[in-house]
Amino acid sequence: MKGKKIFAGLGVAAALTFGAITFNSNAIADSARDYISVVGSSTVYPFATVVAEQFGKTAGFKTPKIESTGTGGGMKLFCGGVGVQHPDIANASRRMKKSECEMCDKNGVKDILEVKIGYDGIVLGASKKSSAMNITRKELFLALAANVPEPGGAESVVPNPYKTWKDINPSLPANKIEVLGPPPTSGTRDAFVELVMEVGGSEFAWIKALEKADKDKFKSICHTIREDGAYIEAGENDNLIVQKLDANPSAFGIFGFSFLDQNGDKIQGTPVEGVVPTFEAIADGKYSVSRPLYFYVKKAHVDVIPGMKEYLKEFASEKAWGEDGYLSEKGLIPMPDDERKSFSKDVQTLKNLSCGDL
Repeated sequence: MKGKKIFAGLGVAAALTFGAITFNSNAIADSARDYISVVGSSTVYPFATVVAEQFGKTAGFKTPKIESTGTGGGMKLFCGGVGVQHPDIANASRRMKKSECEMCDKNGVKDILEVKIGYDGIVLGASKKSSAMNITRKELFLALAANVPEPGGAESVVPNPYKTWKDINPSLPANKIEVLGPPPTSGTRDAFVELVMEVGGSEFAWIKALEKADKDKFKSICHTIREDGAYIEAGENDNLIVQKLDANPSAFGIFGFSFLDQNGDKIQGTPVEGVVPTFEAIADGKYSVSRPLYFYVKKAHVDVIPGMKEYLKEFASEKAWGEDGYLSEKGLIPMPDDERKSFSKDVQTLKNLSCGDL
């Protein structure tokens, strides 16, 4: 195979210095990978899979192995170290955290390329069997926070007392609050608490004031999701959420727009503040609950794992992530022209990410 021929050409007495790890020729023969290993976000997974399949058909290299581990889980694997036993690329549905970058650095992963691939909306989806329900981020905060402002108006929180949507707003249906969503390791969960729960909580002036006065208390109120059955952690499998919504028309699910786009025969997107999540509404910024998507590359692996540069070139090509590219057909919202050009240049030059920039 192509990868083995590359490594075999190093010779019996040769040694390969791979970051902080050195292999002799026998170790190379025993442990070398001839395919690209990608882990991370379940949201980015379908996009990376399409690119991997296209790459495998046309580039002359093995099709990369894409694993859906969640953004947080993927970062732990990616930052575990340098060497063929560690993944080459981590997909992420949020930007890498400074703490994750520092973890990478501590474990010898010194040089990282950051690539934004486009945008995605976070959707509150429901079965097509149900009636559409327009909702606000304030109402979502009141429905899902573990502790909410005291209903009487006092500037304090109490354990969430709301059982139905009607309890929150008389104009909403009397259906039981039941939302299927991602676990804490998910980038979608991180983005949801930032774009929905923080914004919704900040509708209360005294909670908004805490963002500057007491950041920890602000995060505790806005980031802590209730655990009394109203919010159900559904793992990293968004397809499972779609199946459960189809079976339970009164429930809602939280996932990326691409899953709504691919399952439009079964589920519908719930309007948030009057705006339906559509490709066009996310692209022009009218739909507020949207976020950028990324992948991160271990630069020490680029010249060692066969096909790395070619895979990056395929992902960053106009035919893939461009306005009329094949990824937009899968639900990815393309970046503006200037952003695509900028990140394409970063891919070509393998621009290094600094933890100080995060």
